[in-house]
Amino acid sequence: MAERLLLRQIIRRWRPNTAAPSCKITSTKAACERKCFYTAASDGENYEKEKNNQWLILPPFKPAPDASSIGKKLYGRPDETNATALKWILKCCPHLPSSLVHKLFRLRQVRKECSSAGSKDQRPRRIGAKDLMDIGDRICLPKSVGEKSHPTAEENQSFSSEERKFVQSLELYKDSAIIVINKPPGMPVQGGVGIRRSLDELAAKYLRYDYMEPPRLVHRLDRDSSGILVMGRTQLSTTVLHSVFREKTIGASNNVLGSKRILHKRYWALVIGSPRRRQGSVSVPLIKVVVDNGKSERITVADNSNRLSGQHAVTDYRVIASSPSGYTWIELSPLTGRKHQLRVHCAEVLGTPIVGDYKYGRQAHKKLGHYLESASDNLKLGDMPSEVEKDTELESGRISDEQFPLHLHCKEMVVPDISVVLQHGNISDVDSARISNVVLRAPLPAHMQRSWDLLTSNHSFR
Repeated sequence: MAERLLLRQIIRRWRPNTAAPSCKITSTKAACERKCFYTAASDGENYEKEKNNQWLILPPFKPAPDASSIGKKLYGRPDETNATALKWILKCCPHLPSSLVHKLFRLRQVRKECSSAGSKDQRPRRIGAKDLMDIGDRICLPKSVGEKSHPTAEENQSFSSEERKFVQSLELYKDSAIIVINKPPGMPVQGGVGIRRSLDELAAKYLRYDYMEPPRLVHRLDRDSSGILVMGRTQLSTTVLHSVFREKTIGASNNVLGSKRILHKRYWALVIGSPRRRQGSVSVPLIKVVVDNGKSERITVADNSNRLSGQHAVTDYRVIASSPSGYTWIELSPLTGRKHQLRVHCAEVLGTPIVGDYKYGRQAHKKLGHYLESASDNLKLGDMPSEVEKDTELESGRISDEQFPLHLHCKEMVVPDISVVLQHGNISDVDSARISNVVLRAPLPAHMQRSWDLLTSNHSFR
């Protein structure tokens, strides 16, 4: 009995002593929570100051009609394009060079502040160029990007009256969205290693006119070919036209039945020999192969073993005129835009290589006794032809000569008039039935015109 009473006293003394520490712990925990709250709030304020001092913050992402989706809408296909971080930066900062933006992504200096973040003090995370944007997301760029002045073409390039006159003489058509030039043979479209003059560089200097942005390439032509070259006058118009050209190739490659043809390209070529049929269609895949121990590459028709890895290519053709001397003028209409597509289809499928194409028609030219080198190879790589050179080398090369340039010319192109759509500013409501076409035509270069005159004067075409 005494033991029980003693035990009860011990228990009563222990309970009060245990209650006090509980209260102390609770109060200490509350104090810690209050301290952490104030510390977090202070850190959030510091972060906001740090963010504003170190980062250039772009406006919150807001979905808008994508210019690249116009091509799908014109061809009647659904748009599944998502906005990426790269596209949003280029849209918000059109003054930044594209090369600089790509460099920022490579150096991992682009970050995104997610709109779905639970707390405001969550720091932005690094992102890649292809990461998708959600509504309300904000892009953070280094503050130095906004402070640097990026020199324009006028500030870091010299001008020449002779160059200006030459480039502007190539102009075929111009509106608020596009500018079209007649590319001369032998001049590269894009710059590269060893090329001191290219059409994209010259256009940026002399075809800008009153626009802040330089013209941009929409498609390309081989250096030795000639004819219509379309350039977008703004980033927006270039993106729209890129979409139109891309969707044309996708539709033809996938054999989309009833696919609209809002883009037409017609080339003239002088070929050696004559196709078996006077008109038809070539539909074979093409593949790139490496030759000369990796020193060079060429395009060829894909065989059964690598057909799946090849790119589908479709070309319509018709004979314009042929002569008893073994030459034929043909019109080529590419439905897809593959590299060297027309040259390979003519040489390897039709068996009629293009005159002056020694890369794919070496044997045919060898039989005719032609030198196995292109006339444009005699020009200094990338040099702009002067008036004297245009009167001699670029205008020479008739089929009666022992060497001559490539006889392939983009003579006609029909493109949708996107200037009307862009002027209205509503690219989300696009109806191909209401969009008119722009018909572009380029005269034959001097060497092809002389070949035409030579054949028509000496032979009766059939």
